[in-house]
Amino acid sequence: MVLKVHPLLLAAVLTTASGALFETLARDTRMAKRMTPEAAPLPIEGKFPSLGGATEWLNSPPLTAEALRGKVVLVDFWTYTCINWLRSLPHVRAWAEKYKDRGLVVIGVHSPEFAFEKDVDNVRRAAKDMRVGYPIAIDSDFAIWRAFKNEYWPALYVIDGQGRIRHHQFGEGGYEKSERIIQQLLGEAGIGDSDRQLVSVDARGAEVEADWSNLRSPETYLGHEHMENFASAGGAVLDQRRVYAVPARLSLNHWALSGDWTVKSHAAVLNEVNGRIAYRFHARDLHLVMGPAARGTSVRFRVLIDGRPPGAAHGTDVDAQGNGTVAEQRLYQLIRQPKPIADRQFEIEFVDSGVEALVFTFG
Repeated sequence: MVLKVHPLLLAAVLTTASGALFETLARDTRMAKRMTPEAAPLPIEGKFPSLGGATEWLNSPPLTAEALRGKVVLVDFWTYTCINWLRSLPHVRAWAEKYKDRGLVVIGVHSPEFAFEKDVDNVRRAAKDMRVGYPIAIDSDFAIWRAFKNEYWPALYVIDGQGRIRHHQFGEGGYEKSERIIQQLLGEAGIGDSDRQLVSVDARGAEVEADWSNLRSPETYLGHEHMENFASAGGAVLDQRRVYAVPARLSLNHWALSGDWTVKSHAAVLNEVNGRIAYRFHARDLHLVMGPAARGTSVRFRVLIDGRPPGAAHGTDVDAQGNGTVAEQRLYQLIRQPKPIADRQFEIEFVDSGVEALVFTFG
């Protein structure tokens, strides 16, 4: 027969016998609980949808949800010109490297925003440049996107060893929570280890986290379909060549064209040399998604900030004099200014014609 003692009686006996010892043990127990909290239960958000809609795979043979049973899977929806995804990439890349031999499979699902991002050669080049070595599902028809009922870039879904979605993160941030959940699910699957250290990242260039306290300029599309705050006189004319001019003064977050441009639904295309784009912005970083309109060509440009070469404020794709070349369709970091951050007037002049400019983003 097992002797059961009521907890209150046991506490009284222990306190009487050795009050100081009992209090010390109780205090240490409370402290241990605060230092190593039990993992919170995770909801089940649905089943792992099919990956069968991928039109091609990079860095891997085709993967299936069924074949991945027993593994913890991180699905990362991305498109390679998205600045928000670029800033999350150092964390995803570090998780893929740290946990690849511990049971985690990272899959990047590339669902393109722009037409040129449907070109697999462009995605392959971008993945190599950005050191994305984990499996990539090419989702140019958005079949996997729809299967997940996804709406965002970036979007992370963490799937347990039983093929159940247990966590999601839409947009930037939540990195510590996501990694803790990865560790928890690896432990639940019996394929992880006791290493609770978090990864450290060394983000550079456009991958550096935004200076949120100084970010006051929004993503701005140059195509007619989503155009806002366009300040050239007379507005933009869709699909027609027109000579535009920059007004004498731009308000914050307004922009203008100068020279001979054709504004299309998705982009502004320069027809003649020496065309310019001006934007009054407030942010540490300024990026422009652009590329040559014709494959295999290049377009030289020069950047100014408040009418002068950027100097120490130049981005990774220009030199201190503001000189650079557009040779491929991607995001270009043109300005990274030191503090103090203030309203600045940015200008980019294209020495050659044939550039296609799509969207400004900031950080």
